[in-house]
Amino acid sequence: MRADLAIIADLINPGARVLDLGCGEGDLLAHLQKTKQVNGYGLEIDSNNITTCIDKGVNVIEQNLDQGLDNFASDSFDMVIMTETLQSVKSPDLMLTDMLRIGEECIVTFPNFGYWRCRLYFILRGKMPVAEHLPYSWYDTPNIHLCTFRDFERLCRDKGVRIIERFVADSKHLNRPLMNLFPNFFGAIAFYRLGSGGG
Repeated sequence: MRADLAIIADLINPGARVLDLGCGEGDLLAHLQKTKQVNGYGLEIDSNNITTCIDKGVNVIEQNLDQGLDNFASDSFDMVIMTETLQSVKSPDLMLTDMLRIGEECIVTFPNFGYWRCRLYFILRGKMPVAEHLPYSWYDTPNIHLCTFRDFERLCRDKGVRIIERFVADSKHLNRPLMNLFPNFFGAIAFYRLGSGGG
C-alpha cells in the first residue's frame, strides 16, 4: 500500500463507516476492511479500477465526483476520505461542504503549489512546475484548482470548517523538522483531518 494511504489508515477508527472518494483500485478500503473491520464504500469513475475493487471485495459505486454527493444522506459516514483529488474536482468548496454533510469528519490530501521547489522552478524556468509530487505538464494535468496550504486553510475558515489535525510531508510522505516551522514553504503534500464547526 502507498505510504500516503498508510498514514490515512492510521487515522481511521476500527469499525468506522468510511466513504473513499476517488478510491482508485481500492487499496485503502481493502486494507481497512481487513485490519479495522470498517464498513466501507468507494466512489470511482474508471471502469478498470472498479473491476479491481470488486476483485478485492471492496464495495464500489461508479460515480463522477463533479456530480456531487446528493445521493448520500446527511451523517451517513464517520469518515469521508479524498486523497489528492480535491484540486481536480470542478467545485472544491462545494465538495468540502458535501463531505462534511455526509460525514462526521473528513480527511483531505493535496499537493502544495507553494512548495519551495515549485516556486524555484517557476522563477528559474518561467514554466509551470513539473515535480515528483506534480508529475504532469500543464496541458495534461488533472489539477484544475492549484492551491497552497494557506489557500486551503483560508477556505476552511471562510466555510466554518474545523481543522482537527494537519500532517505535512515531502513527496515521499515523510515529515521533516522545517516543515512544521514553515509548512507552506517546505511541505509538498498535506493531510488534513477536518470537522464541522470551525471559526
